[in-house]
Amino acid sequence: MKKTSTKMADLDIPELKRDQLGKGVRGKHLKHFAQGSNVVVLQPEILKAFPTSEAVNKALASMLAFAHETQVLSVRTKTTTRKRLAAS
Repeated sequence: MKKTSTKMADLDIPELKRDQLGKGVRGKHLKHFAQGSNVVVLQPEILKAFPTSEAVNKALASMLAFAHETQVLSVRTKTTTRKRLAAS
């Protein structure tokens, strides 16, 4: 026995007109989409400087490393200064 065909042409589904579909709701899925994506819109000047996502990620990673290094150095400087003042 052959399987019955389930192609769209074989199904008797009527084609709906736009007014039969009802009104659409703007932003219905926006909250769910925003939770699952990390889309960032760049200014045109920044887009020229960083044309790919790899370039943006590399720049941000180096900036983060620099900020961390600067923070570590400033903590060391404060500690050293306090020790010198205490010894005086």
